[in-house]
Amino acid sequence: MKHFSFSIPQNVYFGWGSFEDLPDVAGKVSGKKAFIVSGPHLKKAGFVDRIMQKLNASGIECEAFTETEGNPSTDTVHKAAKLFIDSGADMIIAFGGGSPLDVAKAVAVVGSYGGNITDYEGGGKVPGKVAPIIAIPTTAGTGSEVTSFSVITDHARDYKLTVSSDYLLPEYVILDPELITTVPFKTSTYCGVDAMVHALEAYISLASSPFSDMMALTALELIGANIRAYVADRKDRKAAEAMLLGSLFAGIAFSHARLGDVHAMSHPVSAFFDVPHGLANAVLLPNVVAFNSGCDTGKYYEIYKRVATDPVSKENFCSDMLADELRKLNFSLGIPMYLKDVGVDNTKFEVMACDAMKSGNIAVNPRVTTKEDIIMLYNETYG
Repeated sequence: MKHFSFSIPQNVYFGWGSFEDLPDVAGKVSGKKAFIVSGPHLKKAGFVDRIMQKLNASGIECEAFTETEGNPSTDTVHKAAKLFIDSGADMIIAFGGGSPLDVAKAVAVVGSYGGNITDYEGGGKVPGKVAPIIAIPTTAGTGSEVTSFSVITDHARDYKLTVSSDYLLPEYVILDPELITTVPFKTSTYCGVDAMVHALEAYISLASSPFSDMMALTALELIGANIRAYVADRKDRKAAEAMLLGSLFAGIAFSHARLGDVHAMSHPVSAFFDVPHGLANAVLLPNVVAFNSGCDTGKYYEIYKRVATDPVSKENFCSDMLADELRKLNFSLGIPMYLKDVGVDNTKFEVMACDAMKSGNIAVNPRVTTKEDIIMLYNETYG
């Protein structure tokens, strides 16, 4: 068995209504002023005001930035970072889906050390501790609350850059399933499949370990059994709880095992055409799984039996069946089959493939992947 290591340094609070514990959690950080990073929809729904009222009532001042977009940009980060610095806040509350969480991490870096977020692109560029972050996810999908990554779009390059550092890990995480019961249908779908892809790619990654496998399989069990029910009725309490936990475990899994070709290819799709990240992953997933099937070491059946509605026995299973099952799942969730259906222009595939090959996820994909392979997969998925 190869060497591996793991750590989970965060403090995680899970439970229905745990959102109400925010003042107590913020008190543990020992800060005096909070800077809230969120999005316009949560502001409009009144959730951001609720946070501010709760914190103010407990003696903690706060200001808020609520302009994060679906694929957050470097401009958004720098605008938010300036407000954070000017506010004098000493803690950050990341409230929302993956976009606010990514922006909050980037703001913590730029707010602590200055410069542009592009200065910290890659791994190991963050020099030390950043402002403490409390993460409160409102979608079941990204797992960003337990990952050391911040993914930001640089429109000057049409490129999604990644900042990676353990210093980006939020100190505290509040997981309240009630918060994900009001998300729109499409958000629940795209985020739910995104979480499943995190678990799937982490599980088959060349960098996987017994620890990451345990987390990935638990995530696949929870998501596979509940994603259909949750998307159909977001107020299904059991399904919402399972999806939020599944997203958490998937995030832990890929933090330790990385991902694969799906994510390497989906980032250019989002950067060039502003396609939601989870949707890009979902459309690409079946063909990438089929591409990797020849390298299956027995893990495909473990995934298949957790996501299939009526799985066959192991004796009757072949690796190609997993891709077919994922196509069925996409269809049942209303996800388009082809890239052309989500606004992708196939004349960009060459440059998109070049960007995809820059991803560290390519190196841990189970099948050796070339630029030509990426172009082939884009074309296969174009329709």
